[in-house]
Amino acid sequence: MKVRWLMVVALSAVIAMASACSGSNGGPSASKDVHLDYAYYNPLSLVVRDQKLLENKGYHVTWVLSAGSNKANEGLRSNALDFGSTAGAAALVARANGSPIKIVDVYSKPEWAALVVAKDSPLTSVAELKGKKIAVTKGTDPYFFLLQSLATAGLSPSDVEIVNLQHADGKTALERGDVDAWSGLDPFIAQTVLEQGSRLLYHNAEFNSFGVLNAREDVITNRPETVQAVVDAYEQARGWAKSHPEELAALLAREAKVSPAVAKDELVRTDLTVDPVPGAALKAVLTAILPLAVADNDIKSAQDGQKSLETIIEPKFTQQRAQ
Repeated sequence: MKVRWLMVVALSAVIAMASACSGSNGGPSASKDVHLDYAYYNPLSLVVRDQKLLENKGYHVTWVLSAGSNKANEGLRSNALDFGSTAGAAALVARANGSPIKIVDVYSKPEWAALVVAKDSPLTSVAELKGKKIAVTKGTDPYFFLLQSLATAGLSPSDVEIVNLQHADGKTALERGDVDAWSGLDPFIAQTVLEQGSRLLYHNAEFNSFGVLNAREDVITNRPETVQAVVDAYEQARGWAKSHPEELAALLAREAKVSPAVAKDELVRTDLTVDPVPGAALKAVLTAILPLAVADNDIKSAQDGQKSLETIIEPKFTQQRAQ
């Protein structure tokens, strides 16, 4: 009886140890599970995924493709993502509208948005867009780029007809002649310019907000070690990307299914040497965009927007990495 009792105790200990190391289905511990997006507009995400930088640290990663900032924000809002990569402006609007996210890393300073017209378009200026159909993805940097661009010509969104399409579909609509212009995103801009002869009607690097990595607040609070691991992986990917430009272009081309020339054209306009710590530069860009977003009713009130601006940045993880 004593031997049997000792066997039961030993077996219980083994089961307890196994439960501590795995989930109920035998998989990784919940603390080692992470839901992370990757996106063609975020080259560092492709490196983290391709080189298994988190998996090599014992994390079980569920990778979700984000077709745009709006899709990444949907994933964060629904808890399908723990981390999502967006434009800074899209993150600001999402938080102002109740999405509990914070910016934990700046992955790039891109010039990824521009107003594009077909090669045979007669349009030559932003002012000529009055009354025209413009394709754009609402809730993304190209949308806020469009608002800022229209303002330079004294136009508002009500002066044009906005056609809300996902980035790739906006490119197709432009090439088919279904719209007069498209406020687009790379790599689709590079693709239509190089392969279809489309041309940039207007571009302005200062109208692009930074590329940022957002984490849900509950993840930041309850799993700070996971946030640090993801930020560390991003910065490891940045180091590799800066020293391997040709390999990075090849990776982007393969993942996005674009030509090497298109991938290189996108990367030329993507500054990966930017300071990863979200701070004053990012806040200045978002401050400029905030009143436009409020006027367009993307944010319910200026008060909500200001509160979001004051609370959205969480720099401690990239600061710790930098030390």
